Amino acid sequence: MAIFRILIADDHEVVRRGLVALLQGQTDWQVCGEAADGREAVDKTQQLKPDVIILDIGMPSLNGLEATRQILKTNPHARVLILTLHDSDQVVRDVLNAGARGFLLKSDAARDLVAAVEALRRDKTYFTSKVAAMVLEGYLKGGTQAAPAAIGKNRLTPREREIVQLLAEGKSTKEVAVSLGLSVKTAETHRSNIMRKLQLHSVSDLVLYAVRNNIVHVVQAGLE
Repeated sequence: MAIFRILIADDHEVVRRGLVALLQGQTDWQVCGEAADGREAVDKTQQLKPDVIILDIGMPSLNGLEATRQILKTNPHARVLILTLHDSDQVVRDVLNAGARGFLLKSDAARDLVAAVEALRRDKTYFTSKVAAMVLEGYLKGGTQAAPAAIGKNRLTPREREIVQLLAEGKSTKEVAVSLGLSVKTAETHRSNIMRKLQLHSVSDLVLYAVRNNIVHVVQAGLE
């Protein structure tokens, strides 16, 4: 079995040491590198090509969200797990918009880090149980999103629902095209039509729509 490689980025060495300790006992997992800020994380991702990057959201030089954007711009297949002290509505939206596939509170890391990384290893997304509950209870609706979420489900074609699921799972438009045997242009057209039909304006809105309409499912602390 191939070694599953992980990069850890946090500006506190004690935190990094703790994360390494939590992960190093897993068979076939390897912490291949560490970074003390977001810019170093971007550079080391380019050098080391890890399978998963664990990023603290509040790092000097380049924060975890901007590091996520830069990493995914040049490494679209990378899977990013964000660690944060806070789980406000805005932080959750920002994390989703940046393209991260996982979100974990530092206070839950000792209990849930291995499960979160395993979810990303299996190409799933992962939210903490509290964030999943926030999504399900509708606290992240944000004004006008409630109506499209409620009425849009039956207006999607089966193909469009396939595309919504793939996008909500973190796939790029190009990856959607490959998965469904479409041209990139056709996939882009479908995506534009879906966003317009559902009156959605961002990736985070699309993910929340997919959760509410059971296109992707919340199971315990993860989305599967």
